Amino acid sequence: MFLPAGSRDLTGRQLVNRVTIYEKFQSVVNLRNYQAIETPIVEYSTTFTNPYAGMTLKKMLKWFDEEGEIEVLRPDWTIAVARALANQQSDQQKWAYAGSVFKKDHAGVESHQAGIEIIRTPGLYGEFESLFTAARFLTELGVQQYSIELGHTEIFETFISSLELDELTASQIRQAMHDKRKDEVYRLVNEAGNEESAEAVAELTDAFGGTAILDKFAQMWGNNPKLLLVVQELQKLAASLEELGQDVIVDLGRVKQLPYYNGAMFRGFLAESGAECFSGGRYDELYEQFGGKMSAVGLAFDMDVLAAALPAPQKQERICLLTDEQGLIAAEALRYKYPDAVVDVRTETTAETYDRVYQVVKSGEGYEVIEK
Repeated sequence: MFLPAGSRDLTGRQLVNRVTIYEKFQSVVNLRNYQAIETPIVEYSTTFTNPYAGMTLKKMLKWFDEEGEIEVLRPDWTIAVARALANQQSDQQKWAYAGSVFKKDHAGVESHQAGIEIIRTPGLYGEFESLFTAARFLTELGVQQYSIELGHTEIFETFISSLELDELTASQIRQAMHDKRKDEVYRLVNEAGNEESAEAVAELTDAFGGTAILDKFAQMWGNNPKLLLVVQELQKLAASLEELGQDVIVDLGRVKQLPYYNGAMFRGFLAESGAECFSGGRYDELYEQFGGKMSAVGLAFDMDVLAAALPAPQKQERICLLTDEQGLIAAEALRYKYPDAVVDVRTETTAETYDRVYQVVKSGEGYEVIEK
């Protein structure tokens, strides 16, 4: 009644955890030489709905400005940062951001992200740096049990590029592949192409699991230079992560959900809940819509998911100092005797639980502290 649908208030541990996570994130990216960037919370809708970005207007929070242009609350950080950096003349390659995004298809409408963007770098540097930063950040948070999934846009796209697909059929095949509906993938591709291509594409729905899958498909695609190169790229990324002690899974049938991805894709999943805590990949083509042409790789952390999963902090001693209005100054001075404790000064008793309770009472010219 008092808030629009999807809006919510936050209190307590979830909010405290999110603040802690932001502080850890800033510490990690600062030490890795990322520069902070912030984009406006209000943007023109066309920044996100053009063919390069491919987002859907109906899922955005929007309105008309006085000129009749559609404005939206920022629905995506990656696209907004690309707009800001496309013509940036700085030599800085690594950028970091943190803040809210707004989409109607997300629980709560407003979600909180922190992420990194790495531009103008050679080879696989951007992918390595993104994944290494993610691993370091999660370690700093105390999140130990998680898996990193690797995929690549060019596998699925290579198989269906030879088919003459209308937009609807392409969308249906992509969704069926995303949902791992093997029979539906086979049916749709067979109707649009032939049995051989249908079998090859349908096989991708089962091409997920441990890194041994990469060796299997490297042999299968040995005579296809394009696909073999993709597998070798994923093998390099997987080997580097495993050397750092990370659990790696592979999904060769993963499809891109937004058109701007054009290379390696990665996601992080928490072991306990299975929740996706980060996602990202390569999107060189995204910058072309803003007149830029450069390599770009990055990922975004879901701060709400991480806040819910953050280990409980070490229990601090809780102390209550009971006094009257005249004793508040004396009680305030006593805080410094307990620098590592949570000290609550109150003028009346409460049902809250404390480890120790002291009465601060007038005694001559000063105050006396009496343990209750």
